[in-house]
Amino acid sequence: MENRPDSDYMAAFRGSFTSALRWHHLDALWERLRGSPEGWYVYAVGEAPPAETASAEAFLNFLTEIDRLLRTEHDEDYCGIVYADDLQEPSMVKIYDPNNLGVVCGYSENPPLPGWVLSRIPPVDLQAERPPPNNRRRWWQKLFG
Repeated sequence: MENRPDSDYMAAFRGSFTSALRWHHLDALWERLRGSPEGWYVYAVGEAPPAETASAEAFLNFLTEIDRLLRTEHDEDYCGIVYADDLQEPSMVKIYDPNNLGVVCGYSENPPLPGWVLSRIPPVDLQAERPPPNNRRRWWQKLFG
């Protein structure tokens, strides 16, 4: 699929998002996602976008592993690096890499891309400006081969 500015995916990606600011907000978001694990695309920005949705098992495993990674590497008393289009009924979730944050919140002409995007809409290539670090690629490959 082509990265067209008018695509459904890009419209959703550029839409309004709300942060899971505190860790308990993230826990609640994960619970909502775990309650409906079918039909999600799991996209690691910098890799080829997936053509198919993840299996429920792979999706649930990703949630467990990304939660572990965020809590280990984002050593803050708040989360603030996971955003959903709707915290109650999410259809797109942006997860920023704690080791590549740049200016995630606030205004920026060229905000950083998230490390991972979960969506109900087939993703398009976001053309990451630089490939993810090798340790992130190995982590991703371990999960999704």
